[in-house]
Amino acid sequence: MTSNTVTRADLYGAVYREVGISRSQSLAMVEFVLNEISASLEKGETVKLSSFGSFIVRQKRRRVGRNPKTGTQATIPPRRVIVFKPSAILKQRINGKRSGTETPAGAELGSSAPAR
Repeated sequence: MTSNTVTRADLYGAVYREVGISRSQSLAMVEFVLNEISASLEKGETVKLSSFGSFIVRQKRRRVGRNPKTGTQATIPPRRVIVFKPSAILKQRINGKRSGTETPAGAELGSSAPAR
């Protein structure tokens, strides 16, 4: 994971290295988790991951917007959006502060050095 973006392949590789299962099993495990999260969000359910955060589906109403270039008004139809709300523990980890709660081995997906 040398780039700034974590891909599915990076997740498969981290599970393969840290858990010690085969590559095909790690691929299946990551795909299963992602599919479960997606299916729950499609149903409009909130997905809460302890020590990580929550994915919340919100309903946006129809509204009138403006084209910033031309100033022309346009109706924006109602839609559902996904909002991510990070947990306090994740916020602390991102800001370099460690909480009293230790994460299980492999939770950082192969990253042993703190980000600065």
